[in-house]
Amino acid sequence: MNQHCKTKVIIDQLAIAPSCELSDIFQHFAHQPWAMLLDSATNQHIDARFDIMVAQPIATITTRQQQSTVWQQYAQGYSSTANPLILLENLQSELFVNCAAADELYSELPFLVGALGYFAYDLGRRFETLPEQHTAAYDSPDMAVGLYTWSVIKDRHNGHFFYCRLDNNPVFAAQHFEQLALKTKPTTAFSLTSPWQANVSESQYHSKLQQIDDYLRAGDCYQINFAQRFSAQYTGDEWQAYLALREANQAPFSAFIKLPDNSILSISPERFLSLKNGKVQSKPIKGTRPRSADPLCDQQAIEELLKSDKDRAENLMIVDLLRNDLSKHCQPHSVEVPALFKIESFAAVHHLVSTVIGRLDEHSTAYSLFQGAFPGGSITGAPKIRAMQIIDELEAHKRNIYCGSIAYFGIRQDMDSSICIRTLLCENNNIYCWAGGGIVLDSVASEEYQESLDKVSKILPLLNQLA
Repeated sequence: MNQHCKTKVIIDQLAIAPSCELSDIFQHFAHQPWAMLLDSATNQHIDARFDIMVAQPIATITTRQQQSTVWQQYAQGYSSTANPLILLENLQSELFVNCAAADELYSELPFLVGALGYFAYDLGRRFETLPEQHTAAYDSPDMAVGLYTWSVIKDRHNGHFFYCRLDNNPVFAAQHFEQLALKTKPTTAFSLTSPWQANVSESQYHSKLQQIDDYLRAGDCYQINFAQRFSAQYTGDEWQAYLALREANQAPFSAFIKLPDNSILSISPERFLSLKNGKVQSKPIKGTRPRSADPLCDQQAIEELLKSDKDRAENLMIVDLLRNDLSKHCQPHSVEVPALFKIESFAAVHHLVSTVIGRLDEHSTAYSLFQGAFPGGSITGAPKIRAMQIIDELEAHKRNIYCGSIAYFGIRQDMDSSICIRTLLCENNNIYCWAGGGIVLDSVASEEYQESLDKVSKILPLLNQLA
C-alpha cells in the first residue's frame, strides 16, 4: 500500500456557493457504510469554523472488547489484541508514509486526509483496569475508525469549499462535488414506533443519587457523573432524524456516522481535545441552566449559573482533573487555564465552560495525548478511575458511544475531538439517547433529575414529532 501514498495532498477550491451546506453534498453519501460528517450545524460558535466529510475509506479498524479487526482495500486484513490506539497510529503511519500537505496557503484547513471515527466510552477499559458489571447491550463496536484518502471541507468563515485528496488517488473529480451540491436526493421519513422509555424511574434515580452521596461522604470521590438512558423503536432514515436534530440544536460539534450496522447522531456542544501546531486545548463543560423564550428569564438563568458556587466548584474539579491529564503529555509548566467559568449558550441550555491549554511535549503524539485523557474527565468525575468504577456499578447499562469521543487524526499531526454528550445510537431499529450530570455533595436529586431532562429537551420531543 505504501506505493499508493508516497505522495502529496492536493487541495482544490470548489465552485460551490457559500450558501450551500456541506450536508447538501453529504446527503448523497449518508447511506454508505463508513461515510462520516463532522458538522458545525450552522452554529456561529468560536469552535464551529470547519465542516468535514469523508467516505469510502481505504482501511477500517473496529474494536470489540479485546479484539480489533483491520480491513484494508489494498492488503489482507487481520485481527489483533494490541492496544487499539497504537494499532491505529501504526496503520495510519504505514498507509500515509511520506504524505505531505501541499500549498501552505491552506495551512488553516484541518484534517485533509487521515483517520476519522468514534471511540466509545467503554474503550477506556483497554487503558485502565475497570470492572465489567454489564453484558454487552449493543452491537455497536467500542471503536470504529476509517482511514481516508480524501475529504471535502467547508470553511464557514468565508464560505469556501475544498476538495482534499492524494494526488495519485483521484477518487472523484472536483466537478463531481460541484454537481452534487445542486442536486437533492430522495429519502425515507424517520419516525418513532414506540414511546421513549428510561432505564431508571425517577424514584430509582433518586435512590442512585443517594448511593452516590454515600460514596462522596465516604471520600471515594469529589464528583461522579451519573446518567440515565432513554430508548425507543423507530423506522425510516436516520439521516432525516439527524437533519432535524442539527437544525433544532445547532451544536458546534455535531456529527453523523454511518456504519454497516448502526448510525451515530451527535449534536454535542463540547470539545474534548484539539491539537494543532503542537498546541493542545480542552474545553470541559460543567454547569447547566435551561434556556427560556423570555429574554429576561433567559438572562436571569445566565446570572444564576455564573453565581452558583455549586456549579463553579463542579467545573473547577474537572478543570483540575484535565490539567493533570494534559500534563502527562505536555511540556512542563505549559498547562494553563486562560478561561474559567465562561458562559456558552446553545439552543436548549446555557453551559459553564472553561478552557485548558498546553503544548505537546516532543516525546508525545496526538494518539498518546488522546489516550492519556480518555474518556474525558467532564463525563466521569474525579478522581477519574474511582468515579468510573462507581458509574459502572450504578448505571443500568454500558454507555457505548455516550460520553466517548468522535475524533479525527490528520496527517499534519493535527487532531480534534468531541465529547459525545447529546449523542444517539441507532441500531436494529432501536434508538438510544442518554443524559446525565456531575453529582457533588450539595447536589439536590430532584434538580439533577430535571437537569438531565433539560439536556434532551430538544431531542426526545423533537423525534416524537417526526413522521
